[in-house]
Amino acid sequence: MNPPYTLRTARPGDLPAIVAIYNSTIASRQVTADLQPVTVAERQAWFDAHSGHRPLYVVENEARQVVAWGSFSDYYPRAAYRICAEISIYLDPQYRGAGLGRQLLDAMMSRAPALGLQRLIAVIFAHNTPSVRLFERAGFEHWGLLPQVCDLDGALADIVLLGKKV
Repeated sequence: MNPPYTLRTARPGDLPAIVAIYNSTIASRQVTADLQPVTVAERQAWFDAHSGHRPLYVVENEARQVVAWGSFSDYYPRAAYRICAEISIYLDPQYRGAGLGRQLLDAMMSRAPALGLQRLIAVIFAHNTPSVRLFERAGFEHWGLLPQVCDLDGALADIVLLGKKV
């Protein structure tokens, strides 16, 4: 990460900031299939599942505030899929569009091989052009399309699967 940002593994006290950043994306219907904000309590088990081989990272600004986060998640829970993970990144609204997403994505990709990961998959709404472009610019290729698999309050949305060998 380039200064003034610091990347580190998430700690339990980061969960409220992680949830706030996540919830900031829900209303746009651009980023997540959740239709209502989530609570810290609802996300606790998810947070706990990211210890060990599928870490959760946070980015702090110079004031040590969490302004972005990223995760590796099991793509599929069966053992043979252990070389593959879904990669997700989320940024505080004030930090979007300024290059921090690319820094976080690059930092996570560089850490992936040490975690035993050989392939990364990004699951993105097809209409989320900024995210699709971010991953394409990082060398992700189109690996699949799931047509109209999400109902976003009456608007059907396609999902694109972007993948990369790391």
